[in-house]
Amino acid sequence: MFLFKNKLKYSDVIFYSLILSTIYVLTYNIFHYSPSLGYDAEAHFLYVDHLARYLPYEFNIPSVKETREFFNPPLGYLFPSIIQVLCRNIIESSNYLSECQPVYAKFTQIFQSILYLLTIFINIYSLKKFTKKRNVLNSSYLILISLLAVNYRTISMIRGEPYILFFLSIFLYWILKLDNSNYEFNIKNILILGFIIGCLALSRQWAFLLFLPLIVLLFSKKNKFKRSYFKTWSLSALLGAGISSWFYFNLYNENGSFTAFNMQPANFSINNQPLDFYIPNLDHLASIFTKPIRPYLDNQFISILYTDLWGDYWGYFSFTSRFLDVGRNQDSIGNYFSNVILLSIVTTAIIMIYYVISFKKNKKNFIIQYINYAVIFSFFGFLIFTISFPVSTGDTIKSTYIIQMFHLIVFMASIEFEKLKFSNRIKYNTLLTILVIIYVYNFQTFLSHFPINFYSF
Repeated sequence: MFLFKNKLKYSDVIFYSLILSTIYVLTYNIFHYSPSLGYDAEAHFLYVDHLARYLPYEFNIPSVKETREFFNPPLGYLFPSIIQVLCRNIIESSNYLSECQPVYAKFTQIFQSILYLLTIFINIYSLKKFTKKRNVLNSSYLILISLLAVNYRTISMIRGEPYILFFLSIFLYWILKLDNSNYEFNIKNILILGFIIGCLALSRQWAFLLFLPLIVLLFSKKNKFKRSYFKTWSLSALLGAGISSWFYFNLYNENGSFTAFNMQPANFSINNQPLDFYIPNLDHLASIFTKPIRPYLDNQFISILYTDLWGDYWGYFSFTSRFLDVGRNQDSIGNYFSNVILLSIVTTAIIMIYYVISFKKNKKNFIIQYINYAVIFSFFGFLIFTISFPVSTGDTIKSTYIIQMFHLIVFMASIEFEKLKFSNRIKYNTLLTILVIIYVYNFQTFLSHFPINFYSF
């Protein structure tokens, strides 16, 4: 009825088109990509199989002996483990684990695709609340978030990051709601926030970088709100810790650290990494726009993050080292990615310009301050991680690991970009059209290049 009663604006047409396009991409990848091709896939599958082996009678976390991904919190593995349990009780097989792996892999892709769509809609609703718009349609946010190629790879794998994005979207909404009420004490808020904090902490350890800004911002609150702010967040944090701390104490008891990893950390020093890790050399700069695929960027931090964000530097959607003869378009994919990376300079510029504008115009707003600090903590937290665990090939530098930062940046940038629609429609429609053209050209980076129903295990 909406389509017939109201004349659609250009930006609204783009919004609906992007929704349909996103659903198409998610559906296509469900059929053409197997989570068994993902980052450290075998270790993640071992984690799921270990959980499922004990369910439903016991919740047993795998140790370093069972999988090298032992350090990950269990939430991202719970759904596939439940599907594994259901599968083994339905089918007849001599090897339930291997027979059920393709089943829970596909169901997990479907589930995480739904989570991704919910994440988008929740963020759009939060932006509506922030900008006080009547219309919920937000083509600005949707085009910017849809251009992040890393999204489609991340949600196609069995990982905890899709859960971080989902609970982060709810977290942002609740922060906005709380700040608008000046932190009026409410038990319901405590319970909801505590649950969200607990779920974030049980998704991936990167989530703790999202909590640190709340401590910093305690000192920025006005005196009359500081007490209610402290009371709300401290009680919520205690509840969140009660939900999630058991995992980290178990990690400490078995591995001697609350933040254990499958590598031994080096003593922190900027000398752990060479100079060209921090500052790209001429070869790196040339490769970014000519051959933005492994191994041409070696161990260069920013270059790999950038090419993996917009393209597919590590090749997990297009070639991966194990299946060079299976992925399609191997001869031409490097040239295509170089054009994608070049065009993405425009996208990056638009995002960063409007991020800065949004911050400057709204810097007294609490949620803006929170997002800005969360971006800073996420970036430097990840940088410190890669310095502490140096790998000469740059294997630990993946945009998926810090995808929360990119979503926060887009969220903030879209605030003022969307306002441009009302202050200067011609300029807005011009920029939107440019982004749509880039989206169309980059479309192949959103799709798996593997044959339909390909499965590697």
